[in-house]
Amino acid sequence: MAALESPMAGKVLEILVQEGQKVAEDDEVIILEAMKMENPVFAPADGVVKEIKVKVGQQIAESEVILVLE
Repeated sequence: MAALESPMAGKVLEILVQEGQKVAEDDEVIILEAMKMENPVFAPADGVVKEIKVKVGQQIAESEVILVLE
């Protein structure tokens, strides 16, 4: 299992995956808004999304777990 952590503090604008979905390394999974810019967050490895730990509109901190891949 791999936990994807936020690379920066920001607001979750969009979640591009669903639990149970297969993703490939470098697929965009989340869009964060930080400093008035949209920043894509990419999957760190191939896997299946086991759990999404954030919601659209939520403020998150740097290094907070966004989702879990297995």
